[in-house]
Amino acid sequence: MRVFCASLATETNSFSPLRTDFADFAQSFYAPPGDHPETPTLCSAVFPALRRRAATEGFTLIEGTATWAEPGGTVNNATWDRLREEVLDQLRAALPVDAVVLGLHGAMIAEDCADCEGVLIEAARQIAGPDAKIGVSFDPHSHLSAKRVENADIITVFKEFPHTDFVEAGEACVDLTLRAARGEIAPVISTFDCRMMDVLPTSRLPMRGFVDRMKALEAEGTVLSMSLIHGFMAGDSADLGAKTIVITDGNAEFGDRLAREKGLELFTYRGATKPPFLPPAEAIKAVDAAASTAGPVVLADVWDNPGGGVAGDSTILLQEAMDQGLKGAALGTIWDPMAVRLCFAAGEGATFDLRFGGKTSAHAGAPIDAKVTVTKLVRDAVQSFGTSVVPLGDAAAVRIGDLDIVLNSNRSQAFSPDLFTNLGIDITRKRVLIVKSTNHFHGAFAPVAAEILYAAVEGPYPNNPAKTQYTRLTRAIWPIVENPFATDATTQEVTA
Repeated sequence: MRVFCASLATETNSFSPLRTDFADFAQSFYAPPGDHPETPTLCSAVFPALRRRAATEGFTLIEGTATWAEPGGTVNNATWDRLREEVLDQLRAALPVDAVVLGLHGAMIAEDCADCEGVLIEAARQIAGPDAKIGVSFDPHSHLSAKRVENADIITVFKEFPHTDFVEAGEACVDLTLRAARGEIAPVISTFDCRMMDVLPTSRLPMRGFVDRMKALEAEGTVLSMSLIHGFMAGDSADLGAKTIVITDGNAEFGDRLAREKGLELFTYRGATKPPFLPPAEAIKAVDAAASTAGPVVLADVWDNPGGGVAGDSTILLQEAMDQGLKGAALGTIWDPMAVRLCFAAGEGATFDLRFGGKTSAHAGAPIDAKVTVTKLVRDAVQSFGTSVVPLGDAAAVRIGDLDIVLNSNRSQAFSPDLFTNLGIDITRKRVLIVKSTNHFHGAFAPVAAEILYAAVEGPYPNNPAKTQYTRLTRAIWPIVENPFATDATTQEVTA
């Protein structure tokens, strides 16, 4: 048996002031065939999983390119064309193949292509032929198009938000695709459009229970796989919004019924899934009041999140902390390659006047002008995300009075406390940790946090679908439409 694998992934914020080109992929993660590390990345966990299976089961594995760009703005056509054809040429060279496994994100949008993953999967199907089995793995913050469903045999999606199970989702994709290629199962994909767009963290109820019930259905063998696409509200996609995915062993009728049942259940949770989001001034007062000796209070700046495709250089929350005289705090990170370079030029221990932050958007606050002390400099700094290593680029820790700030040159949201500790900041001595992330920080920070609070700082991220000017969306979805099911027979079932 011959199996080809590749990974091409990014998350596109159509409304971001940033733009994405090949340099963003090269800077974040680019591994040509055979060079993928033994450790997985968020969207390429299929690589190490396939290597292990090939070593024990004896099939031939042909590796293509694996690459990832930090979420950002629209991908330019030249980059999309280059990377797409690079992977497809590798697949052509690998023929004949019995299976194709693709590690994707699911929310990539290029200048002239609104469904990059759909186009890639469709092309892979045309090249590999109708008998080859195609498995794909997605991030839940993606867009599920009909083109993807029609051309794939297996679709697995991370169930958790934060995405602590990205390795498990990759392994499930590999396992089901190999079983299908060997004729052990006859997978049928059923989907249901939940017609809603919301923030759906699985670290709290009601989504915690929803995910646990999906896992139980898989564990008891009721389905081969069950997944939920959350949707990505910053992507201008015709397929925006949540959708359920059920894969059965040849039982389309049952799969369709279950996908619909779980989708309607999800719809009843609309507007009740995310934690309270505090405005900046209230958020700083709240963390100051909540600080205790039990551990630092963690405050998440949820909308200035590089993981959502914005720059991550907003200064609004930092300025509020400085104005209120917040003591014993650390903030990570602010993306500012120029400021990092100046810190390296000054050297560790230097005290000098530095301007940083607030460079990429008129809605992300003014630059901070302050006398800073450089406390730590790290070349090619990293943080961890589970078993994955996330590059921060050259990074500097600076101090303003009692406030420590991490400046980085590779955009990245906060995943782990080692974001601070790798830059010499002792979090056990901090009353407050301020991080830029919507929820991915939760898994690693929760064990050390006395309390976790969330701040909603308005900026370049389009955080209210009812107000966002989508150009491709034609379906009725909540909250743009109060009851998008009103025109069909499901109305009475979904208004609870």
